Amino acid sequence: NHVAMGLIQLLLTTAVMIINQKFFINGFKSLWHRAPNMDALVALGAGASYVYSTYALFAMTDAQLRNDSHAVMDFMHEFYFESAAMILALITVGKMLEAHSKGRTTDALKGLMKLAPKNAIIIKNGQETEIPIAEVRTGDIFVVRPGENIPVDGIVREGTSAVNESALTGESIPTDKAVGDNVSAATLNQSGFLRCEATRVGEDTTLSQIIQMVSDAAATKAPIAKIADKVSGVFVPAVIAIAIITITVWLLAGQTIGFALARGISVLVISCPCALGLATPVAIMVGNGMGAKNGIMFKTAVSMEETGKVQIIALDKTGTITNGEPKVTDILPADGIEEAELLSLAYALEQKSEHPLARAILSLARERHLENTAKVSDFQISPGNGLSGTMENESLAGGNLNFIEQKATVSEPIRQKASALAQEGKTPLFFSKNNSLIGVIAVADVMKEDSPQAVQELQNMGIHVVMLTGDNERTANAIGKQAGVDEVIAGVLPDGKENVIRSLKKRGKTAMVGDGINDAPALTRADTGIAIGAGTDIAIDAADVVLTKSRLSDVPAAIRLSRATLKNIHENLFWAFFYNVIGIPLAAGVWYPLLGWKLNPMFGAAAMSLSSFCVVTNALRLNWFNMHNTKKDKKIKAKKKQEVTMEKTLKIEGMMCGHCEARVQKCLEALPEVDAANVSHETGTAVVTLNADISDSTLQKTVEEQDYKVLSIQ
Repeated sequence: NHVAMGLIQLLLTTAVMIINQKFFINGFKSLWHRAPNMDALVALGAGASYVYSTYALFAMTDAQLRNDSHAVMDFMHEFYFESAAMILALITVGKMLEAHSKGRTTDALKGLMKLAPKNAIIIKNGQETEIPIAEVRTGDIFVVRPGENIPVDGIVREGTSAVNESALTGESIPTDKAVGDNVSAATLNQSGFLRCEATRVGEDTTLSQIIQMVSDAAATKAPIAKIADKVSGVFVPAVIAIAIITITVWLLAGQTIGFALARGISVLVISCPCALGLATPVAIMVGNGMGAKNGIMFKTAVSMEETGKVQIIALDKTGTITNGEPKVTDILPADGIEEAELLSLAYALEQKSEHPLARAILSLARERHLENTAKVSDFQISPGNGLSGTMENESLAGGNLNFIEQKATVSEPIRQKASALAQEGKTPLFFSKNNSLIGVIAVADVMKEDSPQAVQELQNMGIHVVMLTGDNERTANAIGKQAGVDEVIAGVLPDGKENVIRSLKKRGKTAMVGDGINDAPALTRADTGIAIGAGTDIAIDAADVVLTKSRLSDVPAAIRLSRATLKNIHENLFWAFFYNVIGIPLAAGVWYPLLGWKLNPMFGAAAMSLSSFCVVTNALRLNWFNMHNTKKDKKIKAKKKQEVTMEKTLKIEGMMCGHCEARVQKCLEALPEVDAANVSHETGTAVVTLNADISDSTLQKTVEEQDYKVLSIQ
């Protein structure tokens, strides 16, 4: 029974459409606001398929009631309910996978806020009192015991200790603190008792400022519209216009309403957005899958597009170029001392220390089974200098050159070797026994094996490589030279990295690679933020791309994959439009008067399916892409763009929808000084990229002429 079959298809397709009603709601809303998007294409294509098929079903039912079996068979071929359902199903899968990979900047902010302790212990009337951190005021005296986090920014008034600042700086080696030194909220007091005076509380602390920077950067980060969405703004109205013109022309030519309507709907069906809609998400989906298999996670389709356009890459040193954990690099025993003896004695002394440099020595001694179990008595720590103690009636000492010179004579050859090690970015630790030097052990944050090769690959791709670090200039230059980077910027504070990224962005598309919390603002500010997977959760949340295997060589691999995916998207879009250029005239009946060709909507649906098949098949070719192959790097080399650009952010009141965004964007981009304007009614901002200076008053006047109010310009 053909009618029964049609009714079943109608019911099943209706169920699919109800489940996916968001496409119709959003699509028709975008049409109402004269800013059509991909949802509008989906709604029109699926809707036209559904409406025409429903008409055919009723017409077939009427024919069956009239016992017109020939007409029944004709209308049976007019069904393409399956096209309506497949359009919605395929687009839904693409959007679901894309939504699943989206990251949340708010997660990074929540993680930052959790770093600070809830309470602080202050001295009030000579007594220790625990109060909520929000009640701490500037000038209050607070105490911090070993193992506790520092509640607010302050200055040390009493005590000495080693403070682990990795939560803010990303550097693993603790900083020695004494009277007069500054301490920051959320850092960890490791060894000593500190009495401090609060200097910055609430929103003024270093931690709060980093939180604010991440929030600000997230609010002003320009969203990049999908290529298909940009095109659909013209494509959808054009298709609708062609369909209306087609129906009108055939009616004027004397054809029946049924014939004319079939031609018009054929235009809508053959120009179905399935191929256009799949061009981007399917390639992104396959590219994301390839990346995931290789430990490269792109959080959004935008991040995959942007990564391939990078011209400048800023690399954080610790944990990115280096391993992030100090290791013993050199052992220089004094004359008459065996290497094993030096390491064993150093183990005995350092086993009571919590310093990361000490842990490096302990780790190597255990690895070589040289643990010295003898007890060390009279153990003393001189913060920032060294350690001393007594073992089996023999005095031991270890530390920096100044500290050990007070206990033993250091020969000139040893001094020179130690100086050479320091020039290489290593930390030489001197050890003495009974006031005689027994040797030097050098410890350093060792460079990852793949770092120099990765930097070289990036440079071969035409990318300028910059290393950012909070380390001193000597250490930074030594590591930078070994890695082969183009530029080294040392001594950069947490807020400084974000400022450096702002500056680099004026020279071209910039990516930031980091792993520490201090990198979070810079990761968010960069065009593309790339986090090393072994780093902090905050850095990972703030980034656009995550390298789960923590290999720097995955950075050029991610860029290659991004470029290959973007190329694939362009190929897909070309096919989708080529198909429409050929198919729409055929569907409209252009060749009917000359050759008698007319396109049944059923064949339009088949052609649509074929176009989708071609797009998907082309995207699947990415499964065989070798992202570690360097042979094609020059062919996909990005064009360098040395234009000096500026950005201004306008806070605008009154924008309510996508149409408002389009109006503001159009008026701003009409200004000759404005290269681009990225407008969001959700955040109430417009970020303009300038090619020349322009006054704030001009920008304000331009926007307010469109009946919107400018609240501020930064």
